[in-house]
Amino acid sequence: MTAIVDAVVDRLVAVGVRRAYTVPGESFLPLLDACAAHPDITLVSTRHESGAAFMAEADAKLTGVPALAMATRGVGAANLAIGVHTAYQDSTPMIVLLGQVESSFLGREAFQEVDLPAFYGEITKWAATVPSADRFGELLDRALRVATSGRPGPVMLAIPSDVMEEEADPAPGWSPGVTHAGRPALDLQTARLIHARLRDARAPVVIAGGGAQGARAALVAFAERCDVGVYAAFRRQDVFPNDHPHYCGHLALGTPPETLKALQDADLVMLVGSRLSEITTQGYTLPTPDQAVIQIDIDPRSVGAVLQVEIGAVADAGAALATLVEHAPDEPPDRDWSAVHDAYLAASTPAELDDTPLHPATVMAALTGAFPASTIVTNDAGNFSVFGHRYWRFTQPRTQLGPTSGAMGYAVPAAIAAALADPEREVLALVGDGGFLMTGQEMETAVRHELPMTVVVFHNGLYGTIALHQARSVGHIVGVDIGDVDIAAVARGYGAEAWQATTRASLDAALREARACGRPAVVDVLCDPDVLTPSARLSQLLEG
Repeated sequence: MTAIVDAVVDRLVAVGVRRAYTVPGESFLPLLDACAAHPDITLVSTRHESGAAFMAEADAKLTGVPALAMATRGVGAANLAIGVHTAYQDSTPMIVLLGQVESSFLGREAFQEVDLPAFYGEITKWAATVPSADRFGELLDRALRVATSGRPGPVMLAIPSDVMEEEADPAPGWSPGVTHAGRPALDLQTARLIHARLRDARAPVVIAGGGAQGARAALVAFAERCDVGVYAAFRRQDVFPNDHPHYCGHLALGTPPETLKALQDADLVMLVGSRLSEITTQGYTLPTPDQAVIQIDIDPRSVGAVLQVEIGAVADAGAALATLVEHAPDEPPDRDWSAVHDAYLAASTPAELDDTPLHPATVMAALTGAFPASTIVTNDAGNFSVFGHRYWRFTQPRTQLGPTSGAMGYAVPAAIAAALADPEREVLALVGDGGFLMTGQEMETAVRHELPMTVVVFHNGLYGTIALHQARSVGHIVGVDIGDVDIAAVARGYGAEAWQATTRASLDAALREARACGRPAVVDVLCDPDVLTPSARLSQLLEG
């Protein structure tokens, strides 16, 4: 017999889990001990459960392997939920283990008790309570399969505190499970239909989403063999090299009209691993009803869910693209994407401005000049991120970590996870002052783990996205002001290196020192609060 929590951690390590993110709680003490004692698990204690969940989500998004997030019952589970919801909308595999009240107390509204499977049912692929130690292994294996099969996502197991203290025979005996899980491929008949449509199309484009993240080489080969243009879905810019001549641009908030033109003019749109979110579709306006659509997705619930598709295929993106490349015609169509790609390059080149406070485009010009293409960039939610999306060109795979759910407070925790998961690469976090003030306390976690990472704060003193919506819809702003916080001083208080930049020269100097210091670093950049997006100023919107 062995402690059930030890067997559980052994199983997690066996499938590749290497980090557990948490805020310690009294309802899962044995699990904490098991993680801390295992030589192949790093236990990361964070300052808030939202930070722990964001870290786990970013870790799994970067590595493709589920990360572990843990929290205590009702209060911890509630704090953890924002990152779990992010994982759900971003199709990120995550294992969530929550402590629960003792089995004999369930249903009595015991201290901090919540019906956790009911609570998490809307933001996970599957959620359950472990009834006994001898069922824990079975349910964990099921959770791992659900999290990583089909469209990936988070799963949750609630474990009563007394169950964690039990012992159980680790021998599997008879239990449900899968030894080898196959991935659905594209059948040859459907591949021939797709090629026939591509051959006859005048200007076909692909929208590639997170489902194609692990199929980059096949996607590039497909674009070249079939001569199609490629768009990246919202915050999936690293799915296709942005410097490739077939790259058309990023479907994001505030997409430039010149970037959208190729999609608007396309007669055939092929969706690969994209669920067609509100942002990707520009408010569910693209593709249009008169455009033919082909959709390939591993989740049958996604195929045809948003719009009518002419050819729908439930298949793994990588396997489907490989089949299409293998059976591509010997003489592909000859289309010219140079004008489309040049339009993207022009729109993604920041202007050099000498404004004080600094223009966000100037900040991006400094960042793109200072950091290598291999840098892992994490971005928060907020208007400042429009500049990051537009002006950073993602040329290498798995270099972007951003929440398609639009959750604020993501960038700093995500940068910590990236630095832990891939210590050989530089990590750059882009965050507004609002987002930093939500989870910036995790800089203490970065300092404790001695992580070299650079956090750049676009500091404009307001919730810019909400100010934009208010100015456009009601003609005034309310509740969006952020006080005059010395963010550099706050960062130093957590033990990080920190600088404040007010000019381009001081920004360049701060970035050089931040990259060279080898420690957690924060560069607080005072930005013009009037500049909301590359095309919108707050003063003009209020006057209008």
